Amino acid sequence: MKKLISLLAALAASFSMIASPIQDISVKDIDGKDTSLKAFKGKVLLVVNVASKCGYTPQYKGLEAAHRKYKDQGFSVVGFPCNDFGKQEPGTASEIKEFCSLTYNVSFPLMEKVHVKGAEQHPIYAALTGKDSPFPGDVKWNFGKFLLGKDGQILKRWDSGTEPTSEEVSKAIEAALKAK
Repeated sequence: MKKLISLLAALAASFSMIASPIQDISVKDIDGKDTSLKAFKGKVLLVVNVASKCGYTPQYKGLEAAHRKYKDQGFSVVGFPCNDFGKQEPGTASEIKEFCSLTYNVSFPLMEKVHVKGAEQHPIYAALTGKDSPFPGDVKWNFGKFLLGKDGQILKRWDSGTEPTSEEVSKAIEAALKAK
């Protein structure tokens, strides 16, 4: 009976996480403080799983450039460090912050290190990639990108190879910023 109750509780918790809007899902920032994407309500977001020791790590420069270019128009990049791919983000929160600051002068918000796939997948990535997402399927590598509209809806998704300053991404950001 205890197992059945535990299973039902786990299913209810999973369902409530899936049913919640992405903006309501609890996350922690890089300093370990509780927050959610609700802190960015009304903004267009580019959510990216980042890593410090990846071939795509130089995309931090483009992410920062996009952040600075559009931030005064209601846009933000939000980085989620991730060690799921090739153990390319082994650092602690303070090491990640220092690397991003010193190497790429990152000013966009960073969240705590999370799992973007597998059994320990963070609920925010379960919502971004799950069956109810308009772009379902596992994140394939570091620097996968999700564009969220002002209402928190997933508008676009790009894999690692798409540069954050590409015409395709820039046009999608600009369109999302103009949307009501």
